[in-house]
Amino acid sequence: MQIYESSLQPLYRLINYNNAIMENSELELKKSNIATQANYDLIKGDFTTEESQEILSYLINKKINFHQLKSFSTEIRFGEVDTKSSKRCEELIESKASISKFIQSAKEQGKTLRIKSTVTIEAI
Repeated sequence: MQIYESSLQPLYRLINYNNAIMENSELELKKSNIATQANYDLIKGDFTTEESQEILSYLINKKINFHQLKSFSTEIRFGEVDTKSSKRCEELIESKASISKFIQSAKEQGKTLRIKSTVTIEAI
């Protein structure tokens, strides 16, 4: 009996892992049981102002870099500027400056910051 239980341990771990994933997401199902939308907690917690600045700056910088590379690629391949990516870069740069000001204000007040960021993925 002990050999049988130990052989099931990997299966138990997999079930626990899948249950943990499902607890962190919400799925909307169609009649065909195909997920049409999922929500995931990307950032969730209380952070120092330094941690907040690091996390959010990193995330925004990655998004800016993504859009810059996309725009550059479009320009090289098609000789056109990707106006959507260029506009999004500008928006992200403005958001980054605004977030930095907010974090600096919280730092001056000795505050800790609670950050919640949920990513919603929707099949369209």
